[in-house]
Amino acid sequence: PPGQHPLLLLKTLQLLWTKKEMEKLKEETRRGFAGLRDPLAGLLDMLEGSSDWKGKGHVLWYYISTELELWIKEHPAVQQPGPKLKKLQARVLRLLDQCPANLLEPLVSLYQLRAAERRSLLEHVSQLWHRGAYKEVAVLSIKLKLQQDQDVEKMCTPLLLQDKSNVVEDYVGESPELQSKLLQTLDSWCAPGFNIRDITRQYEGLARAKPEKLNCKALSKLVFRLLGRFNLDPALCPNVVNQQHLRTLHYLFYKRFVEKTMTEENWAEHVQGMASPPKPLSPHRCPLSLGPELPHSWGWQSCCAPAEAGLLQGKAARAMRRFGMQEERVEEASAAGPDGERKKQHYYQLPIPRASIHLLQSWEETLQCWEKVLQPGQVVGIDMEWRPSFGMVGKPQVSLLQMALKDEVFLLDLPQLLQQDESQGQKKLLHFLQRLYSDAAITKLGYGMSGDLSSLAATCPALKDTVMQARGVVDLLTVDKQVDVLCPEQSSRQRGLKQPEKGLSLLVQHVLGKPLDKAEQLSNWEKRPLREEQILYAASDAYCLLEVYEKLCKDPESFGLSPDLTKSLVGKPSTKARAKKQLDEQEAPSASGQQCQGAKQATSSPPAAISPRELSVVCDNMLQGLGRYLRCLGVDVCVLQNQDDHRKAAEIARQEGRVILTSGLPFQTLQSQVAEGRCLSVNCSAKAKDQALQVLRHFNVQVSLADIFSRCQ
Repeated sequence: PPGQHPLLLLKTLQLLWTKKEMEKLKEETRRGFAGLRDPLAGLLDMLEGSSDWKGKGHVLWYYISTELELWIKEHPAVQQPGPKLKKLQARVLRLLDQCPANLLEPLVSLYQLRAAERRSLLEHVSQLWHRGAYKEVAVLSIKLKLQQDQDVEKMCTPLLLQDKSNVVEDYVGESPELQSKLLQTLDSWCAPGFNIRDITRQYEGLARAKPEKLNCKALSKLVFRLLGRFNLDPALCPNVVNQQHLRTLHYLFYKRFVEKTMTEENWAEHVQGMASPPKPLSPHRCPLSLGPELPHSWGWQSCCAPAEAGLLQGKAARAMRRFGMQEERVEEASAAGPDGERKKQHYYQLPIPRASIHLLQSWEETLQCWEKVLQPGQVVGIDMEWRPSFGMVGKPQVSLLQMALKDEVFLLDLPQLLQQDESQGQKKLLHFLQRLYSDAAITKLGYGMSGDLSSLAATCPALKDTVMQARGVVDLLTVDKQVDVLCPEQSSRQRGLKQPEKGLSLLVQHVLGKPLDKAEQLSNWEKRPLREEQILYAASDAYCLLEVYEKLCKDPESFGLSPDLTKSLVGKPSTKARAKKQLDEQEAPSASGQQCQGAKQATSSPPAAISPRELSVVCDNMLQGLGRYLRCLGVDVCVLQNQDDHRKAAEIARQEGRVILTSGLPFQTLQSQVAEGRCLSVNCSAKAKDQALQVLRHFNVQVSLADIFSRCQ
């Protein structure tokens, strides 16, 4: 009988797999292993007698090994420890470095490798390391949990040279001790005077090596990313932090004395913030020539201890040399600055009186804002401010939330209001923001809203689901990309401004005639009390959105926009609340509260039925589970990875003729970049199965039994 010999059993299973007779395959797998004298040895005989498990055929082998796992749970005597199991462990170890990732875990579990003799496991991975199988060693070490007995620098260096930082992160991912060792190693490579070639020279001839990835700037980015991911103290990495301070100082110099777009108050605040490095800097770590004493007007002495003032003077000297600046020129630049009349002449001015700008720092003050903002049909300009991080660790925490209505602006002191809620054991602010962002009847204007909402979710994690599915939002950044404009450099020169405008300021200039004054953009928004200049700047940033939106909607064609701009930006809110089931069956709400283009036609006149093979989609990275589920059903699926930008979905859709499946705010951007009906907004909070049903119903896809698992998983 075929079940009596492992290789004959394998041929039978391969034939059933090819025919996609899954029920028979399951029965034959279990019957076959039951008929083998030693099922564990039989599986190894199959692996050693075949090679297709190293390539595309590994899915069948994963199926066989997991079925054997289930069978052994019913027959635990097969897996008894002893000399026979040790021999099997030695055999399977010789195969593991060639195994696909999905086969590793079943084999490690089946042969109890984590309980094997540790010395033999370490010797095996050491031999692999000396053969240059660095990635395989790291993956195997993770599966066998060997990291604590290995040298972190030795294991991770060749992987970093091969630009496999994701493997390095997984390698240290579960051990704070290893994370600290890795970061201290990376920081030592960024020390002044350290030659990274001393490291790369040890791995000359390394396949697919990218030594340029180990330059100081790239290492700094990696260090800050790891510090944020593992939530570790930046004091672990003094060299990287101090170099970031120096880069920040270069940037501040440029903004203050070259571009002249930073006020003296902001300059002083940021210098003061840099005056306390994580550790005192020794001359070896900051070998700067201090030179002559720099101008007192820069504020070193007023905001720093003498030693720190000297350090910052040294950094400033280097920054001066970089920009080719003389002290006299800096003094002149510091003294120069636009006066009030010039600002009024050249920059956008708020059309409402100062008395209509309200700074709200208590819940009682916020009630008036709540009542006015939450009116059905209201249009609200929303902006947020936070302290600039200058590349340091952590997501920014929103310090000020601005909401502009037609006649007044409300500035919500978010840290103060959140603290009051916490001290009183209440969630008033949370409930207010949840109502605001979930109400499609309220139009919420913003510019680059995905970044703002991401920061809001980081500040108030309970809002994460709400902002991901925000309704009734209009991101004017999407419109900005379509506006016919004058060349920014030419426009700025015509207005006598030194620097070309960009972002929201440029859009305001094109639509309203004058740019925004961004001198307070880099303020320390955490510091209280806020200065008057900050209050006016914050109010202007939110209020200008109302004026831009109104003018674009009144005359879109004069800006090169579609005449139906209003309709395409904001959908009409539903007049009735729909039951969740009905919503899932009929339509998918987009970020703006409207359904996907073409959805209405789909409900009244369904498209012709198609098979899963005829549907090609690209899933945005928040819908990876949906992508896997649709692929199981036979749909042609491409899925974005976590690090991919949402806009990549539009590129793939255009190049390969795919339909975009996305959710939340990215829908606003992506739907404008593909043809009508080629972008569907899916309910992100639903389970993958429910999402898949929504997609299948929308495109009238008819799934047959033959479609299930018809594509490689």
